[in-house]
Amino acid sequence: MAEAAVKIEGYVAGTWDLDPVHSQIAFVARHLMVSKIRGHFNTFQAQIVTAENPLDSSATATIDLSSVVTGNETRDNDLRSSNFFDVATHPEMTFSSTGIRRHGDNFILDGDLTIRGVTRPVSLTVEVNGFGPDPYGGTRAGFSAHGEINRTDFGVSFNAPVPGGVMVSEKVQIEIEAEAVLRKD
Repeated sequence: MAEAAVKIEGYVAGTWDLDPVHSQIAFVARHLMVSKIRGHFNTFQAQIVTAENPLDSSATATIDLSSVVTGNETRDNDLRSSNFFDVATHPEMTFSSTGIRRHGDNFILDGDLTIRGVTRPVSLTVEVNGFGPDPYGGTRAGFSAHGEINRTDFGVSFNAPVPGGVMVSEKVQIEIEAEAVLRKD
């Protein structure tokens, strides 16, 4: 049985394109099991379709893995190598939603994430930050999302043992801040 339609203040149905200047797709992984390393991707495209019933909405994204930035060029090059993303063979990571459901004041966006040619289901907790006009005569929407994946599920399994643990955690946090622009169709 389908969930009843959800009401969101200021909600606007339509097709939205992510504004890459005001959005971020980022991750956090533990390093040497004592600290957290943060990174993000500079190049990505995403589309959000907000349906009349928010629970029928969808999202897709394509991330250029060669655009990874962690603040350390040596580490970034290692992430691009066959040790991790293998961008020479698999230049993109993709996400395509499969459903959305209510979760308290937020939503859970279920979808298929593909990394290194391996597709696995992923769930992201989504907060709707709002809808409103921009100074250019357009309409903007804001969303925050977060979740966690196990990188080894996607064939990203390189690691090195160190006393007391491993070099890089298997669990990776995903953090997304999205500002999208309504298409004027």
